[in-house]
Amino acid sequence: MRRSLKYLGTLLLAATLGACSVLPESSTSTTAPPPPRPPSTADELVAYLARLRDLDDTGLTLEATRQREFIKQQPGEVSRLKLALALSALQSEESEILMLVEPLAREPKGIDPDVRAMASFLQHQTVERRKLKETAAAAGTKAKDDRRALESQRQRADTLQERNAQLQQKLDALTNLEKSLSGRKGN
Repeated sequence: MRRSLKYLGTLLLAATLGACSVLPESSTSTTAPPPPRPPSTADELVAYLARLRDLDDTGLTLEATRQREFIKQQPGEVSRLKLALALSALQSEESEILMLVEPLAREPKGIDPDVRAMASFLQHQTVERRKLKETAAAAGTKAKDDRRALESQRQRADTLQERNAQLQQKLDALTNLEKSLSGRKGN
């Protein structure tokens, strides 16, 4: 039995070694890395955002102008989105940004999903920014109205205080007059 186990072990070892020599060479050697894939639209947009982040206001203005000119020459979805991103970084008027991204976010077919996703994100962000500006403007108006009302109340309080002081003076004068008249009657 021991002998048969030894024979079986040797047979398995030989079969394993034989199988290794039968495998094609490409599967036993290390495989070469796959060729790099071309950048996706999402990669391109993220790289563009990184570039925008490093620009100052002047650079952002120049970039927005450059994108406007580029759209005139080669209109496209990605170009429109890049212009919208540049305008958003500049804190430009929301209506201009929305005009660029709403058609991209709304179109169900024929648009790159990465473009549609970024356009939807930018649309939402722009609408929220518009709401915040409107809320801030309303709060500013209310604060201004509250300041006017407070100033009006202060003026009324000052007027009442002056009136009170005048009445107190008249009362004191009448009291003194009454005392002087009662002092004469007692004489």
